[in-house]
Amino acid sequence: MKAAIFGKNFNENFKSSLNKFFDILKENKVELMIYEPYFRFISENCSFVPDIYTLYNEPFTDDLPDLVFSIGGDGTFLDTVSYVKDKEIPIAGINSGRLGFLANISKDDIPKALKAIFENRFTLENRTLLEVNTDKKYFSEFNFALNEVTVLKRDSGSMITINVFVNGEFLNTYWADGLILSTPTGSTAYSLSLGGPIVVPGSSNFIITPVAPHNLTVRPIVLPDNCDITIKVTGRAENYLLSIDSRSVVAEKNTEICVKAASFKIKTVRIEGNSFFNNIRDKLMWGFDKRN
Repeated sequence: MKAAIFGKNFNENFKSSLNKFFDILKENKVELMIYEPYFRFISENCSFVPDIYTLYNEPFTDDLPDLVFSIGGDGTFLDTVSYVKDKEIPIAGINSGRLGFLANISKDDIPKALKAIFENRFTLENRTLLEVNTDKKYFSEFNFALNEVTVLKRDSGSMITINVFVNGEFLNTYWADGLILSTPTGSTAYSLSLGGPIVVPGSSNFIITPVAPHNLTVRPIVLPDNCDITIKVTGRAENYLLSIDSRSVVAEKNTEICVKAASFKIKTVRIEGNSFFNNIRDKLMWGFDKRN
């Protein structure tokens, strides 16, 4: 088995878990490809140096791993997607921090999760991505989002005006601080904090959630993911912030943003017994009431 490791900096209390992680991979004779900045951080800050097959800095092309371990939080997982792209390599998320929906393997569960992976006791979930195209050619290197596309005003001044069309038909004009267009995967991220619904991964939907809308009657809406959505921002400000997942640009007003479901999906690893419903109960304390 050949596995790639992608990660970011971590704190002191994760070091022993990471050491155990690499020990288990070595015991099972896994060939390791490690993201070079992560390998450098481990070498400089830990008392161990993992055995490696090779280092990498660029998205995967010819030398493809069988699996990618994303070690960090959900932000790290989103960055991992930009290295996997359309190669259909499964991604397993190991959480080195606190809350994690994509990085859903806790540090305490690493040995059990790895055993399950080696014994093929896991499922692969196909996650929809958003393909984002603009007439200004923003995000030309990788114009896909796993969580959401967001437009936001840049200052504390007046609201922006956001016109949205679905398959060419006018949906609404949002006078708001911004707008989020999310996938089911992104429904538990920024959209959720603004009152958007939780949508189960695998549902064929998009969610449009306004950010601080002027009209309180404007609520989130769920759309089928086979539609084309066009967004155009107007208003007094000359520019605004356009984000896809963790990447942002300053966009000019009147830029036409066209969003649709990508032609490929990201495969995420779901360990046996670690369901989405378990996750939302545990991580969001969904339905928790200390009176019961």
